[in-house]
Amino acid sequence: MNILIFFIILIVLVLVHEAGHFFTAKSFKIRVDEFGFGFPPRLFGIKKGETIYSINALPFGGFVKIFGEDMDETNFVEVRFLDKKEIPEKIELAKRCLVNKPKYQQALVMFAGIFANFLLAWFLFSFGFMSGLPTSVGSEPRGYELKNVHLVVVSVLEKSPAELAGLKSGDKIISLQSDKDSISEITPDNLKTFIVSHPEKEIEIGYLRGKTEEINIAKIIPVAGIADGKPGIGIAMDKIGIAKLPVLKAFWEGIKLDWNVTKGTAVGLYRLIADGIQGKGSFSSITGPVGMVGIVGDAYNFGIAYLLSFTALISVNLAIINLIPFPALDGGRLLFLLIEKIKGSRINPKFANMTNMVGFALLIILMLLVTYHDIVKLF
Repeated sequence: MNILIFFIILIVLVLVHEAGHFFTAKSFKIRVDEFGFGFPPRLFGIKKGETIYSINALPFGGFVKIFGEDMDETNFVEVRFLDKKEIPEKIELAKRCLVNKPKYQQALVMFAGIFANFLLAWFLFSFGFMSGLPTSVGSEPRGYELKNVHLVVVSVLEKSPAELAGLKSGDKIISLQSDKDSISEITPDNLKTFIVSHPEKEIEIGYLRGKTEEINIAKIIPVAGIADGKPGIGIAMDKIGIAKLPVLKAFWEGIKLDWNVTKGTAVGLYRLIADGIQGKGSFSSITGPVGMVGIVGDAYNFGIAYLLSFTALISVNLAIINLIPFPALDGGRLLFLLIEKIKGSRINPKFANMTNMVGFALLIILMLLVTYHDIVKLF
């Protein structure tokens, strides 16, 4: 079930992204040769009109093959202009070629997929607010009170006492007890104080998971050195409630959340790349397709609002990653357009095509490495 949900999400994200390129290209009367899900080799395809709609073997993304995107095709068209008998036909063909369009139109075609992902995230966040979106206390929309507020486990440290006891992100802590001691008001500060005051003693944490109302009990012994040298169990917590908003307010708060998530994602990605350049990076901070299957399953179990939010987060990540000025990504093609605009002439086709080919190969290798690391973490 988790795999099915993940592929549905992946299909939606890819289709939305590529549809942005597709419809923008069509609006400028640019010929689109193929709309593909996954990367080649092609498994099968159906041709409708001038476009082939294909399913490909590597299900890590998708593509739209736009006529003239490969600059060699453009050179071929221009050379054929020498045959004066075919001038009308070739002029018409050249008019539908991407690189013969104004630079601003080319840029809009390249940026359209990125914008489509931001737009999708906005709608998903908005629908999340309509159905009831989990929101941190203090971050709720002005004038609206959060409902069903709980202390929620935000993250669990790997191999920590909490993980060994079975606690997971999203669990709602509702009780805390050790021997005859207990606390009535569950807050992050109260929980930390309780744990610190019971070093090396077994603590029983009552929690709710997912949609059920069944109370689970985790028996945990705090250990020293996890929280600034003090006894800890290895979790991060936050008080989270449900924000359910009317339609107009939901769309307004949705676009604000979309912007804040975009800023946070961009900063996080910058730090990840900077750490990688400095040799401080680690695959442990990156999750690939295999790892996402488990996260999608957890989000689904917690409720539709969590699943919508998670899908929106992936959509924002996809948009930000595609903005990176790296060959084969939309950002790389936008960079080439900027260089051409500055220098006043086209980049050498052989150089552009080779650069994009190398960039694509590096991205596939990176995806395979991340996937391998995801699989290793399962064992």
